[in-house]
Amino acid sequence: MDESLSSSCHKMTDETFILLRDFIYEQSGIYFGDNKKGQLEARLGLRLRANNLADYDKYYYLLKYDPNAARELRSLFDSVTTNETSFFRSPPQIQAFQDKVMPEVISRKEKQSEKQIRLWSAGCSTGEEPYTMGIVLRQVLNDKGTSWDVKIVASDISEKALRSAKAAVYSDYSLRSVPPEIKREFFLSEGNAYRIIEEVRNLVDLQYLNLNDTRRIQIMKGFDVIFCRNVLIYFDDEAKKRFVSQLYDCLNHGGYLFIGHSESLHNISRAFKLVHFPGALGYKKE
Repeated sequence: MDESLSSSCHKMTDETFILLRDFIYEQSGIYFGDNKKGQLEARLGLRLRANNLADYDKYYYLLKYDPNAARELRSLFDSVTTNETSFFRSPPQIQAFQDKVMPEVISRKEKQSEKQIRLWSAGCSTGEEPYTMGIVLRQVLNDKGTSWDVKIVASDISEKALRSAKAAVYSDYSLRSVPPEIKREFFLSEGNAYRIIEEVRNLVDLQYLNLNDTRRIQIMKGFDVIFCRNVLIYFDDEAKKRFVSQLYDCLNHGGYLFIGHSESLHNISRAFKLVHFPGALGYKKE
């Protein structure tokens, strides 16, 4: 790499920041506030080097006008999203899902003679969340599991994260909150790593999905529970309101939405009933 590239690829003008920030928002709904210029600069610096570009203006031009920009857009999404997650993250929410929500859903379905369960992990990252949902569901259904039609849709905007989720191999760090008995039953040891057992992997349908794609979201129907945790933090208020309204439409009546434990739908939506669980909150579509 020449000196001019090395010295200039870390500098982004305010004007270019606004252009790139607005472009990313239009394409994904992900919003970088004025105080996030440094963060965006650092993350896109990797894309400048990957494309051998000297400055951020040229990178914006590539995204906007290059005929092969669609491929770079996927790499851009990989760069600007954070994939920090783990199994059984936010235990009170998982406990509420296991002890309260799923028994309620299953009981209602049995009364309706409808043995179909549909769950969605929206923003599934590297797969720990949907596989946790699968493990919990196997435990709740127990010996009844074979008679139920179960599907967990797991979607993300990062192709890199989805590749990791498909591999379904995880480190000790990802399993740091997993009880020993669950690790023994649902994971296979592979050297210093662990692989999810096939019976759980088969429940999960991994999909690339841009949550800003309204047409795709509109066909996502019939879910009993949606986990959309630590995703709304990427959106501004307008995008949050639009997306949460769509999530409401995606749920069955009586279905639940779980968002991040530090997130809230206050001033975002009044459509849901707020349900208090021990140490956790859920949002119910009545």
